[in-house]
Amino acid sequence: MAGAAEHFPDLEALLQAVRRCRACEAQLPLGPRPILQAAATARILIVGQAPGLRVHQTGMPWDDPSGERLRSWMGVNDATFYDASRIAIIPMGYCYPGRDISGDLPPRRECAQLWLDHLLAKLPLISLTLLIGSHAQRHFLGSRRKSSLTATTRSWREYAPAYFPLPHPSPRNTPWLQRNPDFEREVVPELRKRVAAIMRTPPGIL
Repeated sequence: MAGAAEHFPDLEALLQAVRRCRACEAQLPLGPRPILQAAATARILIVGQAPGLRVHQTGMPWDDPSGERLRSWMGVNDATFYDASRIAIIPMGYCYPGRDISGDLPPRRECAQLWLDHLLAKLPLISLTLLIGSHAQRHFLGSRRKSSLTATTRSWREYAPAYFPLPHPSPRNTPWLQRNPDFEREVVPELRKRVAAIMRTPPGIL
């Protein structure tokens, strides 16, 4: 299936194939429902972990309290966030993976193995990729990632301008935000500036 992705003529055909993907069907407690958005004109890419239960139910990425906080961090409204022509949303896992005793299970690896490189190849105008959580940071940053998510997030300048590492905006992460007040005081304003600059600048300038 991975090799076949190379033969899709455009992004829309590729997205249709991704949404029909059933590679992990036997391992998904609620069955497959790949959730992502993208358009070839998108300038910002958001890479998170995997859809939660509510997102699986609604079919809208980040349609939950985590998404509300993420949009606040970015300084964008719902209309902008869900405008696929401006913002692409491609998590590390596209379907709800289920839960264990400590929370949602990690994203299934098959999504990135089968589809991620093909999707990225059809997003030529991405100026900024938000790497939300350790799974996205591990995949995109590799050996450049620090020993912890906290250290990686504090070192965000090292990954500019292409990447911006972020903690997960889940309410479960509120204690982390309380222990690291410099994030919302210093890092979030820089993220908003970067997002706003990309939104108002024609492609090819940044």
